[in-house]
Amino acid sequence: MANRLSTTWSTASLILVFFSITCFMYTKRGSSYLLVLCIIVLGSFAASVSANSHENPDGTTSHDLHFKIQYATVTRLCNGTKQILTVNGQFPGPSVYVRTGDHVNIKVSNHVDENVTIHWHGVRQLLSGWADGPAYITQCPLQPNAHYNHNFTVTHEQGTLFWHAHLGWQRGTLYGAFIILPKKGQAYPFPIQPKADFRILIGEWWNMQLNDVEAFGVESGRGYNISDAITINGQPGFLYRCSAEDATTIKVKKGETYLLRIINAAMNFQMYFQVAKHSLTVVATDASYAKPYTNNIIVLAPGQTADVLLTADQEVDSYVFGATVFSPADPKKVEYPNVTTTGLLVYEGAPQKAVDDLEIPSFPVFNDSSFALNYFSNLRSLNSEEYPSNVPQVVNRSLLFTVGYSFVECKQGEVCEGPGPGNASIGTNINNVTFVLPQIAIMQAYYEQLYPNSTAVKWDTTLAQADDTFEENFPSMPLFQYNYTAGNLTSFFANFGTKVVELDFNTNVQLVLQNTNSLFFESHPFHLHGYNFYVVGKGTGTYVEEKDSPNFNLVDPPIMNTVAVPSGGWAAIRFVTDNPGVWLMHCHFEMHTTWGMMMVFIVRDGDAPDQKLPPPPKDYPKC
Repeated sequence: MANRLSTTWSTASLILVFFSITCFMYTKRGSSYLLVLCIIVLGSFAASVSANSHENPDGTTSHDLHFKIQYATVTRLCNGTKQILTVNGQFPGPSVYVRTGDHVNIKVSNHVDENVTIHWHGVRQLLSGWADGPAYITQCPLQPNAHYNHNFTVTHEQGTLFWHAHLGWQRGTLYGAFIILPKKGQAYPFPIQPKADFRILIGEWWNMQLNDVEAFGVESGRGYNISDAITINGQPGFLYRCSAEDATTIKVKKGETYLLRIINAAMNFQMYFQVAKHSLTVVATDASYAKPYTNNIIVLAPGQTADVLLTADQEVDSYVFGATVFSPADPKKVEYPNVTTTGLLVYEGAPQKAVDDLEIPSFPVFNDSSFALNYFSNLRSLNSEEYPSNVPQVVNRSLLFTVGYSFVECKQGEVCEGPGPGNASIGTNINNVTFVLPQIAIMQAYYEQLYPNSTAVKWDTTLAQADDTFEENFPSMPLFQYNYTAGNLTSFFANFGTKVVELDFNTNVQLVLQNTNSLFFESHPFHLHGYNFYVVGKGTGTYVEEKDSPNFNLVDPPIMNTVAVPSGGWAAIRFVTDNPGVWLMHCHFEMHTTWGMMMVFIVRDGDAPDQKLPPPPKDYPKC
C-alpha cells in the first residue's frame, strides 16, 4: 500500500524499481540464495521509500503527502491538446489509500498562476472543518506560490471516496481517488473477500479550456458547451476518435472476485455503468457499507461512489465495460454527450480481438427515471452489529428546501441573451435564494465572530467585515409556497444573498429536498459537506408529510453524502449535527453550483471540549 500512498516518484523509488527488475532477472535463473537476499533488501528498501507514513502506538498510521498543483499538457480526441491543472503532473490525480482511524496530513502547494483549493469529498472532517477545502466557505483559495496543510483524521468512513478541486470548474481535471481500507486485521464485511481492487473514475473532457466553458455558461445566459467526451480514468475509450489504444484495461483471472471502486467525478451528468455479461453486486455507497444488492447496471450521480463486487465467471474472453449519461431533463433544454465511454475487462488467457468484434453494453434510455428510482429503492445500509444504522427516530428540526431553476434579471447597461423576460439569464436557487459567494471565507468570519480576540491566527480582515460576510436568515421553508410540481409558480425570479442556516449541536435534522418544475424538471444531486446522512425516502410529485413520511425507511436506509433528487420528485434525508463548523450543501452539477444552487449550514458548538470548533491552523490561507 505504501507505493499507492506516495504521490511522487523519488530517486529512491526509481532505484527500487531498477533493483526489483534485476532481482527478477537473476532469480529466474534459479539462484535461491539471491532470491532470499533480494527479499531482505527489497523489504528494508520498501520501508525507506514509505517514510512518508509511520505507525502510531494505537495501531493507526500517520501519512504525510504532498500535492503539487502543476500544469501539464494533455492530448485527447486527436487534436484536443491543451494545458490542464494536475496534481503532481498526473491526470487523473494520484490515488490515496489510508485506513479507518488514520491521520492524514496533505500539503497542497500551488505552482500555477491561478488560485486553487482541494476538497476531500465525503471525508467527515470531524472537528477538522478547516481542512474541508471549498473556496470562500471554509477557506480562502490558495494563491500562487502558497501552500496549506490539510490535517485530518479519517474517523468512521470505509470504502471509496475521492478528492477534487473546489473552485470554479477546476475539478474537471483536478480529481483522484481517496480510498479508506478497514482497520488492520479486519476483513471486508462482504460475502466474498476480493482478490484485488480496481479504481474506475468517470469524468468528462472538454477540448476547450474549462474556465472558458464556465464563462460561457455564465455570460450566455442559456447554458454551456457540453463536454466533448465522457472518460474512464481520463480516457474516452474506443468509441471515440484516437482513443482506442489508451482505453482503460482491467486484467482478471477466471473464477476470482474483484472489487470495483466506481466514482462519478463527472461535472454535470449522472451515469449508468455496466460490464458486459457480468453482474455487479453493490456492497458500499459513499464509503458506507450496504447490504449486497446485485444488478447488471448501476446508477451514480456526480459526487457518488459505489463499491461493487464482480466475479469473473464468464468464458475466458474480453468484455467491454462502459458508462453513459442518465439525464431525465428535456434534451432540447439540457443537451448531453451521447457517446459511451468504454474500457476493457480482459481475462487471463483471452484471445486477442478487434474492437469491432466486441459486444458493447446496452443501457436504458437516457431519461429512464423509473429505472434510476427502482435502483435506488433496492439500496440498504448494512445495519449489522459492527456497522449499525443509527437512524434518528425523532426529528428536532424539520426543513423543506425547494431546488430548481430561476431567471436572473438583466441589469441596466448589460447585454443579455437569456431565454427569460427581458432576455433574463438562467440561474438556480434553493428555497428561492440564489447563493452569492462572499469575499472572505464564511468559516473565518464565523470563528472571528465567536472569538474576536483570538490570537490563533492573525486575520487579514476586520470584525466588521466578518459581521458583514453572511446573513443568518436562510429560509427553512420556500419563500414562495405552491404545488411545486404543478407549474403554477407566479414568479420565476429568485432573491440573491449569502445566507446560512444555524443549527444547534446534537440536533436530529430532517431535510426534504423538493424538485420543482420552475422552467423545467431536473434531477439534482445534492452533496452535504461534513456529514453522512440517511436517505430515508424518495418519491415523485410534491412531498406531502402526512402521505409520504409513513413510508420512510427508518431501519436500514442507505447512508450517503450525495443524494440525487428525482426529477419532478423529492428526497428526504436525516442526520445528527455532531460536527461543529461551517458546512456547504450544493448541487454537484458544476453549472448549477456556478449559477448559485448552494447554501451553508453552521453547526454551533456543543458544551463539551470535544464538541467545539478548534482554532484555525497557523498556515490558514489568507484572502
